[in-house]
Amino acid sequence: MTPTTTVYEVGVGELADTAAERLSRGERLALVAAHHDADAVRIVYLFVAGPPDRRTELHVRLDPAKPQLSTLAHLSFPAGRFEREMHDLHGVELLGHPLPRRLVRHYHWPQGWYPGRPDAGPPPPFAEPEGPYPFLEVEGDGVYEIPVGPVHAGLTEPGHFRFSVVGETILKLKARLWFVHKGIEKLFEGRAIDRGLPLAERISGDTAVGHALAYCQAIEHATNTQVPEAARAARALLLELERVHNHVTDLGALCNDVGHGVLNAHAQRIREQLLRLGQQITGHRLLRGGVIPGGARLLALPTPAQLRRTGDDIRDLTRLALGHAVVKDRFTGTAVLPEQAARELGCLGYVGRASGLALDARTMHPALDLGPALHVPTLDSGDVLARFQIRAQEIDVSLALLNQLTPHLEPGAFMVPLSSDGPGAGIGMVEGWRGTITTRVELAANGTLARVKPVDPSFFNWPALPVALADTIVPDFPLTNKSFNLSYAGNDL
Repeated sequence: MTPTTTVYEVGVGELADTAAERLSRGERLALVAAHHDADAVRIVYLFVAGPPDRRTELHVRLDPAKPQLSTLAHLSFPAGRFEREMHDLHGVELLGHPLPRRLVRHYHWPQGWYPGRPDAGPPPPFAEPEGPYPFLEVEGDGVYEIPVGPVHAGLTEPGHFRFSVVGETILKLKARLWFVHKGIEKLFEGRAIDRGLPLAERISGDTAVGHALAYCQAIEHATNTQVPEAARAARALLLELERVHNHVTDLGALCNDVGHGVLNAHAQRIREQLLRLGQQITGHRLLRGGVIPGGARLLALPTPAQLRRTGDDIRDLTRLALGHAVVKDRFTGTAVLPEQAARELGCLGYVGRASGLALDARTMHPALDLGPALHVPTLDSGDVLARFQIRAQEIDVSLALLNQLTPHLEPGAFMVPLSSDGPGAGIGMVEGWRGTITTRVELAANGTLARVKPVDPSFFNWPALPVALADTIVPDFPLTNKSFNLSYAGNDL
């Protein structure tokens, strides 16, 4: 059944009170998007809650000649981040914002050029930086700074981390991102629906199923298309396979970061088997091509024996890791993210669940009734150990769901044509392996993509990393960073 979204048109002066009312009801601000209509700059705020699945949009229209809006940062930390992004890309002025400095656009980006605007035109010449980025300097006896990145060893994407430390103890960390900003939202504009799918699959390469599914759900919502249950089951299967192969990779990497390379090799062997299984199921190791607008496509299915061996291997890996005194000692009590901080920052996925937040789109915004096999594990210690254990527990849940789904499916295509061509607007909400992914689309009258706004859970979780690292020692930064394992690409759209 297509979820219902309630839309309210609110005035600029009403926005803060209306938003405060939604938040007081326990609703979560999932997305903020700027739209450039013919006669106004329209800002869309999406609030969600569940179960039951509730979605509410507030639409605010601004003067296109001088788009101004009072900040909601005092009500919601994520709102303040969305607003800064919106200012940098769309030129919307946020009145009273407590952190008005740039978020997305680095200081060598041209002043007064807002690439999200329809009249932005080609980028003007990029120049020398206006000045140093305004990092907060921590002063005092024995305090010094350690800069790390943005270029890192290996395949890590670019990000700059500035540590203020005394001895080895971190007093403050500032993460500077947006080195890989790609203009994804702009690239969607004007594409046919089917041509938007490959772009969605590549928003964050390790989350091809999650982002493709959120995109397809939004398209189907916008076109009032009812996807058959077999397709929804096939999509659920692909989503859980993606969760398992990413989680087991992280389990191994966390072991590697505390010196247990043998367990990492064990995890990489399991991951490789799962990637080869993905190739058999969809024709792509990262499961691209399995989720399509109106349905899903499977070339093969995992066998019970494959799922059983995978579960046995991963449980063996987890037992060996947590049974090793050095590994468990390094994990325990390291980089604690308290529940209150996780709640205020709006954390999602395993980061939030390791700090006691039971947020999961599979229960809050379900596309398919997954029954008692779906259990959302939570822990409350908020440390590296909890983030390791939550991953291991989520793998068990995913394998139970895969065993439940597989007998009722067979290879083939399960799909229906889209019910209309547009115009229309729709929302997709999916529990990707990192957490809830939200995508909102608007279709033009000719059926092309007028606006696509994807939000990866990393956008919500990146601010939690410096909080968890306060009073942690510098040598534990790689371990902590891996325990969060946030997407640079998914954040830097």
